[in-house]
Amino acid sequence: MKCSVRCWPWIGALVVATAEAKPPPPLAPYSLPWSLRPVIAPTVLRIESSLARYENAASEGGLSAVTVLTGSYRIEGTGPKAAGLAPMLRLAIASDLPPSAAAPGGTIVSNPLVGAGYAMRFDRLRLNAFLAATVPIGGGGGNAPDAGNANARAKALPARMQMDNALFAVNDFTLVVGLAAAYVAHGFTLQAEATVLQLMRVRGEAVQKETSKTNFTSGIHAGYFFAPWISAGAEVRYQRWLNAPLAVDADATGATKDNLSLALGPRFHVQVGKTWLRPSVAYERGIDKPLASALLNYHVVRLDVPLLF
Repeated sequence: MKCSVRCWPWIGALVVATAEAKPPPPLAPYSLPWSLRPVIAPTVLRIESSLARYENAASEGGLSAVTVLTGSYRIEGTGPKAAGLAPMLRLAIASDLPPSAAAPGGTIVSNPLVGAGYAMRFDRLRLNAFLAATVPIGGGGGNAPDAGNANARAKALPARMQMDNALFAVNDFTLVVGLAAAYVAHGFTLQAEATVLQLMRVRGEAVQKETSKTNFTSGIHAGYFFAPWISAGAEVRYQRWLNAPLAVDADATGATKDNLSLALGPRFHVQVGKTWLRPSVAYERGIDKPLASALLNYHVVRLDVPLLF
């Protein structure tokens, strides 16, 4: 006499319990971008240091260094693994060593950027919506800024390929709204992002005549894992002023209206207990003017050390 699971209820219960106890499959590895935001919702401490070399009209070289500190915390219960709500705080320190002794150098602390991202996961597709604002207290601003500090602030912008304008717009309160999407599967990541920054002047009216500006940044990141411990990535970024500063509008060449940049480099993945250390070194270069012009000719090396919990 044949008997189905209906004859022995405990067999059905055992099958259900076994299925529930089976752990979910591991997430596909995700390639972290550099200037773009992660599409995941991480709890992370991240230190990024950019060392930029540039040239003046006499082909003399100067150095600009920017260190960006980012902290983010994923709130449990707001989404599945690697997704959900993650408030964040970002701050930078920038220094400049000009090519000529006649030009002053300086060191500043940037505006803090406070916000949150909400990450969503749909099988191989991941989305992240982002909202943040700055606290306009950074150095090198106001009506009478120290010349060296103002210079360090100005040089920090191209050292970060004009992708962190909110941090260094120290006379402005800036509202940042962005959306990113990524395909993640089979060790491959392809991510796109778009962000709008609305800058509104709150101080420095004597040196900054425009009351508001609108900036747009975007980019594409592609990465591939050759092994669980190493991946490589490439990133193209585009920045454009939608409502430009007066100095940009006055530039007859139009070169300062927008810029295109590229980053390339490997990233390593080391598990330390329950955390992951994912250090990377990348080379960054402007593709068009003004960053790639003979006058500025920026070359940037970025060291990125994120610790994900």
